[in-house]
Amino acid sequence: MSPKAPDAGSSSDEELVRQVQAGNISAYNLLVVRYQHRVVKIAQKYVSDFADASDIAQEAFIKAYKALPNFRGESSFYTWLYRIVTNAAKNFLDSSSRQRSQVDVDDEVLNASSPEALTDRQTPDSIIESEELKKVILKAVGELPKELREAFMLRELEGLSYDEISEKAGVPIGTVRSRIFRARQYIESKMEQFRKG
Repeated sequence: MSPKAPDAGSSSDEELVRQVQAGNISAYNLLVVRYQHRVVKIAQKYVSDFADASDIAQEAFIKAYKALPNFRGESSFYTWLYRIVTNAAKNFLDSSSRQRSQVDVDDEVLNASSPEALTDRQTPDSIIESEELKKVILKAVGELPKELREAFMLRELEGLSYDEISEKAGVPIGTVRSRIFRARQYIESKMEQFRKG
């Protein structure tokens, strides 16, 4: 039986992490969608080339996925992911003139091996958005009604809090939450349709 798809709008990072640790790969896809723009932006602080920043982001997401069995929630998922991204970016710069070594991986995060560690077999390329899936996501964002799209972009791309979005958009925080929930729900439904072919 395939794992239940995560709830796109209401699932917190912590809930999604627990689902990934229980073997639900689609929950990780949602975390990637939630943070991919911010991760690329972090990488771009180290490299100016967008393609290099995208490569760093993809590597960071793969490292994070492999390290998730050891994630204990002592910090927020985003703080933990931020550290992995910055390490990946520094490693990229350090190894730009030589082949990257496995030793360059964020040892502090990945050192401990866990019996329930996710295997390579469970980390196919499909975990990270393919070019086709990125197009599906971008198209879905473009299809959102203006108010949903703006709320989603402010939250997921610019990283604003619900309070900040509420103030910026001039609407109650409950409306902001509803708009982001509906936007995520729509995008996740398009992702599911894509995955099912």
